[in-house]
Amino acid sequence: QVQLVESGGGLVQAGGSLRLSCAASGRSFSSYAMAWFRQPPAKEREFVASISVSGANTFYADSVKGRFTISRDNNNGALYLQMNSLSPEDTAVYYCAQHKSGSFYNEGSYEYWGQGTQVTVSS
Repeated sequence: QVQLVESGGGLVQAGGSLRLSCAASGRSFSSYAMAWFRQPPAKEREFVASISVSGANTFYADSVKGRFTISRDNNNGALYLQMNSLSPEDTAVYYCAQHKSGSFYNEGSYEYWGQGTQVTVSS
C-alpha cells in the first residue's frame, strides 16, 4: 500500500508563491513517475505537472508552464511543486499522484492519490 500526504497549501495573494510537498510511504517511491493534479471549484480535476523516475524529465500543463516547477527527492520520498506568480485561476485542491501506466497527462494512469491540499489565491 502507498500513502501520499500533501502539505503546503494555504491562502496567498495574487502574484505570490507557495511550495507544495507530498510525502510518500510504502511502495518504492523512486521507482515510479509522479504528478500533481488540481481540481478548481466546480470543475473537473486537471493535470498540472509530472516528473519522471529520475527527475530528468518534466511535463507541464500550458497554464502553469514557466510559473510552476515540479521536483522530487528520491532519497527522502518527497515530491514538490514550486508555484510562482500565482493567480486566482490557480485556486484549487492540489493532489499528488503516483503513476502506474499510460499517458502522464491522464488521471486514469495514476494508481495512488493523496487527500489533497487547498490552495486559494486572492485577487
